[in-house]
Amino acid sequence: MRLTVLGCAGSFPGPESACSAYLVEAEGFRLLIDFGSGSLSALQRYAGLHSIDAILLTHLHCDHMLDACTYVVVRRYAPDGPYPPLPVYAPAGAPERIATAYSADEGSVEDVYTFYGLQPGSFPIGPFTVTVDQVNHPVETYGVRLEHGGRSLVYSSDTAPCEALLRLAQGADLFLCEASYLDAVENPPDLHLTGREAGEIATKAGVGKLLLTHLVAAWGSESLTHEEATSTFAGPVEIVRPGARYDV
Repeated sequence: MRLTVLGCAGSFPGPESACSAYLVEAEGFRLLIDFGSGSLSALQRYAGLHSIDAILLTHLHCDHMLDACTYVVVRRYAPDGPYPPLPVYAPAGAPERIATAYSADEGSVEDVYTFYGLQPGSFPIGPFTVTVDQVNHPVETYGVRLEHGGRSLVYSSDTAPCEALLRLAQGADLFLCEASYLDAVENPPDLHLTGREAGEIATKAGVGKLLLTHLVAAWGSESLTHEEATSTFAGPVEIVRPGARYDV
């Protein structure tokens, strides 16, 4: 598998990055996990406008799905279109949310997307075995485990500490984990992780490498987040950047 980071800013686009969007490839198949604000630009830069074969949206906050609305234009109105409906795996309410955000007056987007509702369990998408479980966030949100060729990649999505994420991350070769908060401030409960908490989960799960994402540039600190994570996880730790690629 190859992971390409299209966007990694937390909660809203930062000065150097779009919001969450991660492209995972294997055997020529391209799965886009999340499609956050601004990431359609990065998709064109690092992959291609029509390069994706399926989309998985972990939850319906704007920083994880809003460019799926903009992408309607690409598939519906392209000069060589319309394109066939693209599979979208998402929480309940995704068809209505995307259609309303795109245009409250134009109705359904099911000519553009074929929707499949997420629920805890395992299923195939292209060459991947995908396992999702609901994590600890205010809206219906899923952490994701991808397996292919004996290797595993786990993505936390947005979550506070929870047993579901620990289960998903067990023995993962690569653990892409949010670290939105710093320990030095009082953080809202049941919302996000700190770097320290991400490191603790990585240690308990026995992962191979920890990638930190979803940092909020406006009030976070990359250096402190990295320091917190390395204080609780002895393995390799890296803060991701747009355009970064990782072979799993």
